[in-house]
Amino acid sequence: MKVVIAEKPSVARELAKVFGATAKKDGYIEGKNYSFTWAFGHLLQLAPPQDYGFYGWRAQHLPMLPPKFKLAVRKIKTKDGIVEDPAVRKQLDTIKRLFDEATEIIVATDAGREGELIFRYIYYYLKCKKPFRRLWISSQTDEAIKDGFRNLKPGTDYDTLFYSAHCRSESDWLVGMNATQALSISAGNRAVLSLGRVQTPTLAMICARYLETKNFVPQTFYQVSIQLAKNGQLFKAISVDNFKDKAKAQSVFDQVQDVASGFPNGGMVVNVEAKTKKEPPPLLHDLSSLQQEANKRKGYTADQTLTILQNLYESKLISYPRTGSRYIGDDVFAGVPQLIEKLKTHPDFGKQAEFLGTVPLNKRSVNAKKVTDHHAILPTGETPGYLAEDRQAVYDMVIGRMLEAFHKECIKDLTKISIESGAKFVANGTVIRSAGWRSVYNETDEEKKDEDNATLPKVETGDLLPIEEKSLLEKQTKPKPLYNEATLLKALETAGKEIEDEELRYAMKDGGLGTPATRASIIETLIKREYITREKKNLVPSPKGLAVYDVVKDKKIAQAELTGSWEKRLEEIRSGASVNEFKEEIKTYTRTITAELLEAGKSLASVQSA
Repeated sequence: MKVVIAEKPSVARELAKVFGATAKKDGYIEGKNYSFTWAFGHLLQLAPPQDYGFYGWRAQHLPMLPPKFKLAVRKIKTKDGIVEDPAVRKQLDTIKRLFDEATEIIVATDAGREGELIFRYIYYYLKCKKPFRRLWISSQTDEAIKDGFRNLKPGTDYDTLFYSAHCRSESDWLVGMNATQALSISAGNRAVLSLGRVQTPTLAMICARYLETKNFVPQTFYQVSIQLAKNGQLFKAISVDNFKDKAKAQSVFDQVQDVASGFPNGGMVVNVEAKTKKEPPPLLHDLSSLQQEANKRKGYTADQTLTILQNLYESKLISYPRTGSRYIGDDVFAGVPQLIEKLKTHPDFGKQAEFLGTVPLNKRSVNAKKVTDHHAILPTGETPGYLAEDRQAVYDMVIGRMLEAFHKECIKDLTKISIESGAKFVANGTVIRSAGWRSVYNETDEEKKDEDNATLPKVETGDLLPIEEKSLLEKQTKPKPLYNEATLLKALETAGKEIEDEELRYAMKDGGLGTPATRASIIETLIKREYITREKKNLVPSPKGLAVYDVVKDKKIAQAELTGSWEKRLEEIRSGASVNEFKEEIKTYTRTITAELLEAGKSLASVQSA
């Protein structure tokens, strides 16, 4: 009997259906010489401190550095206290019996770091010694499943993936448990003040931006605006200089000539710069970029989007969603024309799908070397039936981005006219010559600056143009906006560095905070801890969150770049880098941060739990 273990019951049912296994048993499905069983996510976790003899929260126990970590069955809260989850224990007993009887074990947990960890923890906890093979697929379609089973991989191929996942798990335990206890103890144990390897630098980013915005003092400045005419076409130019002094701005305003007069002077064109800009299409979506788009377009939280995507994946409509790659290989690209062909009847995207059937497809998103565990998110080509509004919206974002990514460049004419009239002025204009990929959503450009002109007339150096109107503009500097989920996810990708270019951002992804698969849960954890709240679309720290930030802001635990560098190290472990070096580094760091927080947390003694 071959035993297949999936991450959740719904996936096991789908796999069993493909194989024609229909006999439902308690905790598994049987048939055709296969048994399909499942976990419920993480059945096992690293044991809590008391399992190592650290009873109660006491400073003398810190730092807690178990010489060897133990695994424990997931626990739940009951009226009798925190106990082993009986459903988990029952399922583990079922899995053990099946493993003992198995002629072969096939791992079908999600093909990623956490999916590997879920299986390996079960495997080692049950002291199983049997070899196993790995199902590694990016789609849940019947054909993808069958193809995956025809090409099972040796389990040992994924040892380094497990090492990376296990190091992540241990480092989160060491930093989280010790830092949380140290801060809570030094604050007088009046509240559980949770800290974590990833959640704390994320909180620090949100708090720092909030305080920067709250304490921002607007500065007033002035500009002079003029309206010129050429062959009856009006356009606007703005003074090159901004003026802090209103009197200086007024002086420039007064020098502007030829307002509603007989045109003795006017504005002299001193330079005309015209250039063509080719704007490449966006890359295909990974999880993080899709969460950002869903937040901008629909206001969905990162967690909501992930749940919707997982549902679409299990419904066989999209490829694996928890991917960190925005590229596909040539093998997947070969099937893209057929995916586009199926969209010709789509009510919103049909015309663009038809057009793409007549031109060579853009290959910017095609690069096998940049594909990690899974390629970028694509539709599978399966025809969806009725979809709820939110699922339809996210599904359309997947297919809309596919059409954008393989579309032509957007070609724009950028014109800059320099003018003198007592002072220097500049008129900017952008004309889209060929919309290319922007025609998919029929969106022109990112928000245009208010001094840009939709179109500019044809002018030449030396032209003297009448000035029809002038005005003195009073403006104020603006703070950076508060983080919302879209902008926070973008910042987490680069550990807080502000990088607009998506390819440069992608190149830094291994050094970001968390992973695409975990960032949604980081935000939800901070909300659950009552450190931040959602105010409309913005993420705003609570008084409790700000109090914690005030204590940790200068400590290593709050440094986004440090945590980002650990994420990069975890990726390197997957490629064979030293596990022991990383573990020793984390232990050293844990000793340092524990000592710092035992002292620093005294200022938090007034913080009460909500």
